[in-house]
Amino acid sequence: QVQLEESGGGLVQAGGSLRLSCAASGRSFSSSAMSWFRQAPGKEREFVSGNAWNGGTSYYADSVKDRFTFSRDRVKNTVYLQMNSLKPEDTAVYFCAGRTGSSWADLREDRYYNYWGQGTQVTVSS
Repeated sequence: QVQLEESGGGLVQAGGSLRLSCAASGRSFSSSAMSWFRQAPGKEREFVSGNAWNGGTSYYADSVKDRFTFSRDRVKNTVYLQMNSLKPEDTAVYFCAGRTGSSWADLREDRYYNYWGQGTQVTVSS
């Protein structure tokens, strides 16, 4: 059984930092796309960051570029999202997602991901 488990969320003041982790089990994702999405109250889920395979180029939403950093640990089968200079508008539930097919699809399209974590809450106070 494949599982993705996020951790690292919490409450932080504006300007602070958090590091999210997503540990995968049940299969390796080193050759598969892994991404972070987020969903704020009353809003649609949106792409935050991800890459198509371990060592590939990482992509970011414009709203987080230069503040967030995506990374992977192939040995630990874990992906991370380092979030710096957090803003209140970053408040959301953050989800880790894995995609084992549809390699041609845009990373930002959430419908092509077949594995999802349960989400971790990030709250940024002003």
